Amino acid sequence: MTLKDARKWNRSVSTVYVLGVWTMIGSVAYLYYTGRFKNSTEATTGVPKNPNEFIYQTPHNKTIVVYKKDFVPYTTRIYNFVQSFTGGPGTADK
Repeated sequence: MTLKDARKWNRSVSTVYVLGVWTMIGSVAYLYYTGRFKNSTEATTGVPKNPNEFIYQTPHNKTIVVYKKDFVPYTTRIYNFVQSFTGGPGTADK
């Protein structure tokens, strides 16, 4: 590839990139202008709080963990199963 071909390729890719960025900026501006852009924090304010539901929120995502009633974690189940074979205090001795 010669230097002239590299410049032509760079100019073409840059043009496509600029077109995409300006399309995105224009779309967001249009949605704000028409009022169709809804902020996600406004939509979640009316949700009732569940005591078994824990929300972990970071600047980039929101994770909702729902715990079942009387749930035993898998690690505890495996530990108790192994302990039942080795003679330690497990669920089989109780």
